[in-house]
Amino acid sequence: MLTTTPTLLEQISAEKTKVSERLVRLDADRAAVATQLTDLETAERVLTRVSKTPTARRLRSAAAAEAKTPTATRARGRPPKATTSKSAGRKPNAPSLGERVLALATGKTRQELYTACPNDRPNHVGIAVQRHIRAGRIEERDGKLYATSPAAEQAHAAA
Repeated sequence: MLTTTPTLLEQISAEKTKVSERLVRLDADRAAVATQLTDLETAERVLTRVSKTPTARRLRSAAAAEAKTPTATRARGRPPKATTSKSAGRKPNAPSLGERVLALATGKTRQELYTACPNDRPNHVGIAVQRHIRAGRIEERDGKLYATSPAAEQAHAAA
């Protein structure tokens, strides 16, 4: 029995050494995983913040631009437009909606303006009217819209 006790003690000591080495490795792995988790959480916060900004204002890196190159098939979203002009329903030299609204503001109501522009959405006509009113080019009297005189417009622009 005397010969087996030292042997058993040596085996137990060797096992304790193995267990402690394994614990050191697990602790190092835990620290690395914690660091990676922190990095992932930071990246998630940044992506969330960036995705809330409008796409026109978002800066794109060269890698992101390459990732956005058009592919042969589009799985989601609208199909690409066939025309490249901003307004497909208007000829290149035709007056804009704002110009047409200003020309039509000769004592007509908003409803009459909407019907006078059948190819335009009523909310777009309304937006054009509001822009002209804010700029002082159209004034509203008794529910009717009147274009202001060009002399008053020039005086307003000079001030």
